[in-house]
Amino acid sequence: MAEEAKTNEAVEQEQPSVAPAVQQADAPAQQAPTAPELNISDLNTVKSIIDIATTRGAFKANELEAVGKTYNKLSTFLDHVSKQAQANQEQQGEK
Repeated sequence: MAEEAKTNEAVEQEQPSVAPAVQQADAPAQQAPTAPELNISDLNTVKSIIDIATTRGAFKANELEAVGKTYNKLSTFLDHVSKQAQANQEQQGEK
């Protein structure tokens, strides 16, 4: 009987409380959360992080192929975006 009481207590502790959900529903309407932002500067930072981590030996040999491919894709993408931005600036300068 004592074991059964302990089991019931354990089950009650595992079940989530309903009170927090009710409190959230009663809370005043807040602004919708903004979407996370990721920009070209962030991607350049990621590229630098990969470069630094590689030179410091943070990756195992069998991981380097995937890291290198990702680095190359990121580098190619950033070069493309940079060229597009330059072309757009030149077009705006001509107008």
